[in-house]
Amino acid sequence: QVQLVESGGGLVQAGGSLRLSCAASGSTSSINAIGWYRQAPGKLRELVAVISNGGNTKYEDSVKDRFTMSRDNAKNTVYLQMNSLKPEDTAVYYCNAGNYRGNIYYPMNYWGKGTLVTVSS
Repeated sequence: QVQLVESGGGLVQAGGSLRLSCAASGSTSSINAIGWYRQAPGKLRELVAVISNGGNTKYEDSVKDRFTMSRDNAKNTVYLQMNSLKPEDTAVYYCNAGNYRGNIYYPMNYWGKGTLVTVSS
């Protein structure tokens, strides 16, 4: 089992920045990557960024050049730095534990409870 706890959400004006954190604990040997998903009201949950244990990253097109994932292996924590935020980035952000192979992210059924990001115009 892997436990994930997100933090760092909040209210920010358009153009502002936030940094989300995802702390992982438990049996992490079965995973090799963490993905950040988001779900806006009335929309499906979508993958926005992934980071592998080796530090390889992948981003959804709408967040490229604005969002950056990083990790602190000593703390078992990954971060999502979000800059130049837009109202359309408003969503609940979830981290997920899974595996990243061949440029594809395979989520496992390990989810945090989510953290709300609200971007005002």
